[in-house]
Amino acid sequence: MPPPTPIRLRREAWGFALGSFFFLIGAVPFYAVAVGPAITNLTFFIGALWFTAAAFIQLSLSGRRPPHRSMNRPDAFDWWGSAIQFLGTLFFNLSTTEALITALNSDTRVNSGWAPDAVGSACFLVASAFAVVATTERDTLWDPSARTWRCTWLNMLGSVFFGLSAIGAYVLPATGDLVSLFWANLGTFLGAACFLIAALLSRRGIEPVSRRVPQPS
Repeated sequence: MPPPTPIRLRREAWGFALGSFFFLIGAVPFYAVAVGPAITNLTFFIGALWFTAAAFIQLSLSGRRPPHRSMNRPDAFDWWGSAIQFLGTLFFNLSTTEALITALNSDTRVNSGWAPDAVGSACFLVASAFAVVATTERDTLWDPSARTWRCTWLNMLGSVFFGLSAIGAYVLPATGDLVSLFWANLGTFLGAACFLIAALLSRRGIEPVSRRVPQPS
């Protein structure tokens, strides 16, 4: 497989950065109070779309076909991590869509969007574990075509925070209250912050496309 181009790597980084930014803003309580539940959930919906676009680019950079026997372990783990992460973004698309519908229609079933949110968070956690293995087993941790160890562990930490957010966002059917509104907001905010920092750091490791200068004969 040819090495990924810096342009596609930059698009991946910006996609994760924008998705993280929308999730970070949506998790700020003052923002939610100011714009209302519909706009808040629309913010998460847009952020999930950016996550999916970036994850699709990352998966395409990892190869179109599943790993085979001749593939080395880091590349195989990188592919599986990218595939599972992409699947997780699709679940986030589903959860944010259902949450937006709920915000627009109060008669929607309570907790309708919680299950895909929990599954998406679990996918992110598993994908981050694969990414950790892929990064630590590479010959060089500063290869522009792979995440640095700092970005990898930031994404792992962000996935943990997203998982805590999913737990806190569960609505108790008996009372209609969240398990923990504090962690539902803080977990999302910190998780998005980790992903945002990791995306911005990964852009620093992408070399710009140099212009070919004709050499004198």
